[in-house]
Amino acid sequence: MLILKVISRLLDYPTAALFDAAEEMITVVEESTEINQQNKAALVKFIRKLTARDLYDAQESYDLLFDRGRALSLLLFEHVHGESRDRGQAMVDLMNVYKSKGFEVDSAQLPDYIPLYLEFLSEQDSEYAKEWLGDICHLMTMLSERLIERECYYSVLFDSLIDISEIEVDRAEVKEAVSQEERDDTVEAIDKEWEDKEVKFDDPMAGQCPSQSGLQSSRNSLDPNTIQQVPIKWHNKDAAEVAGL
Repeated sequence: MLILKVISRLLDYPTAALFDAAEEMITVVEESTEINQQNKAALVKFIRKLTARDLYDAQESYDLLFDRGRALSLLLFEHVHGESRDRGQAMVDLMNVYKSKGFEVDSAQLPDYIPLYLEFLSEQDSEYAKEWLGDICHLMTMLSERLIERECYYSVLFDSLIDISEIEVDRAEVKEAVSQEERDDTVEAIDKEWEDKEVKFDDPMAGQCPSQSGLQSSRNSLDPNTIQQVPIKWHNKDAAEVAGL
């Protein structure tokens, strides 16, 4: 599905190669049958607007947008698992799925990096790709609404992915939740994040070594024959709760 490859590139860090491929990407968008006319027009406008900018300005804007705070993180499991131990296991499971499908990760990025996730889906059949996009549809809606709240045109990329997934989402509910969030990309918020946290020496987890069963579980998780086929593990949370509703 070439449209996913295009969106993957557009959602990644801007490069000269991306800018040079603008017309080629526009052709793919215009010929796509997976998105509606409204999103086609919005994507074409996005490509032209992005690639008309000075490259260094575009790169600086990208860094300020996606690398300040966690609200717009492009790491899927950061939104699902945060800093919990489940995140590491989810990474291993997802990497094993990539390997089982013959998808070679030639990147320093983590496996749950959204552009990499989309690159993988672009090489799968249509139904598989739509199902996996459906797994993250509420997250994409949340990210889109946060970008709209910041008046940022990158929102069209997530809107197009939602369109491809063919999943209906209650955007009004997500929008309401996002409107009540505090920004985490301000200087004050970033300073607060970097404040030293209190060290509790009576933490029951401190000093514990992993059990033998835990080690065995980790070894098994590296075996492609023990793949967890669902990439986004909700762990008994419904999608609305994960989206912060």
